[in-house]
Amino acid sequence: MSFANQSVHEPEILPSSGKNMQSSINMLRGEIYEAMDNRALAQECYWEALRQDVYCYDAFNLLVNHQMLSAQEEKELLASLPFSTQCPSEEVELVKYLYENKLKKYDKPMEARIPDSLEVLSENLDVIVNLAERHYYNCDFRECYKLTTKILNEDPYNSTCLPIHIAVLVELKKTNSLFYLAHKLVDLYPNKPVSWFAVGCYYLLIDNKDPARRYLSKATALQRTYGPAWLAFGHSFATGNEHDQAMAAYFTAAQLMKGCHLPALYIGLEYGLTNNPKLAEKFFKQALNIAEGDPFVLHEMGVIAYQNEDWGTAEGYFKDALARLQAVEQQPNITEKWEPLLNNLGHTSRKLKKYNEALEYHAQARILDPQNPSTYSSIGYVYALQGDNFQAVDYFHKALSIRRDDAFSTTMLSNLVESLMQDLSPGEDLEDSPVFSTFKYSLDGVGLDSSQDSIIMPPVMRLTSQLDDSSVNESSELESSNLMIEEVEMGDCD
Repeated sequence: MSFANQSVHEPEILPSSGKNMQSSINMLRGEIYEAMDNRALAQECYWEALRQDVYCYDAFNLLVNHQMLSAQEEKELLASLPFSTQCPSEEVELVKYLYENKLKKYDKPMEARIPDSLEVLSENLDVIVNLAERHYYNCDFRECYKLTTKILNEDPYNSTCLPIHIAVLVELKKTNSLFYLAHKLVDLYPNKPVSWFAVGCYYLLIDNKDPARRYLSKATALQRTYGPAWLAFGHSFATGNEHDQAMAAYFTAAQLMKGCHLPALYIGLEYGLTNNPKLAEKFFKQALNIAEGDPFVLHEMGVIAYQNEDWGTAEGYFKDALARLQAVEQQPNITEKWEPLLNNLGHTSRKLKKYNEALEYHAQARILDPQNPSTYSSIGYVYALQGDNFQAVDYFHKALSIRRDDAFSTTMLSNLVESLMQDLSPGEDLEDSPVFSTFKYSLDGVGLDSSQDSIIMPPVMRLTSQLDDSSVNESSELESSNLMIEEVEMGDCD
């Protein structure tokens, strides 16, 4: 059966019951078109069904959850809905807020808040789920986990909350909780994609890629339009550096999730990892057109500009991303997820010879992740460029204490120590004739009694201002003693 020759637009004004009937028909048409994989006509049908009846929540839910609209198109849809004519005055604000709360939450970071007039909804589970999703995309994973746990305690199998809870368990690396949840879901709902999505995410978290791919593939087979499973399926290849397979999964996700910028972002990342910056930039720009305020995309655009040695443009992208995060967080320190952004800002400032700013950004990154050796190496490098070699040596030592095989820190430390050896005179503060009052020596090497007067002091050897292999002679003997000075190789001091 085909509806290709039938218009989805009905210009005549129908009675209320007629409008509801026409809305239901368009809703059914949309589901048929989507089953036929004709998402463009399905989108039109859902859109028209919603205009004819603003209470047709199913049409709105399919448009949003199946990622058929971009963030801008979602806003245009919401603006075109006749709330004032189809809703009683007391329900207009409520219905509009419930729809607004379902719109894109990851195109840019936003504050999660409920209007004062609707504070009564603060304990509503649907509203809390949307707040948790907002926290997740703001990278506030701990707050998101608190909310999703609260929801699942009251409604253990909330279908809207489960994908968010699974994702935040992966971010927080809670393997035991994810294992338990996945088993329960498979036992109770073996025919739902979220169950196998949870299983696949568990295996992905423990770095067991083959079963992860198998179960994520099963989730996509159960529901072809299940976006989270497609993205996780691509991640399972990306973590193993299998870039072609990862991009194939992301391209499929991009076709099914037209309104979502994440597939384009991940495709750009894969092209960047395969040293194809031109194509990477193309897909990052595509993602930026869909979600112009997403700090993740802005950060990646900054990385591309940095690789192209366009330091000023890179700094602009990084600062724009940081400003958007700080505007939401309302606090000086952002979440630890953004430690790379701060370090990259430090690198860019260093390239622009803004050394003090670079140190400030690296210091903020160190607060977010105190065990990252790259941060200490970066701080040491900036100090070295400023000529403060003592501070530089200190930070390179800290970097090597965390990662002993850090080649950059090892090389820089060796160079700095050599430079300090040439610049300093280790014996310049020593007295010419120190007094040895504790140890006594005799001509025959036998210890002398404290009452004896025939004490011969060992001669004092003056240290030269430059220590190298020729400054210490292995065969030189001290006069009138059997002590020997052995040559010390600088390589043994590392």
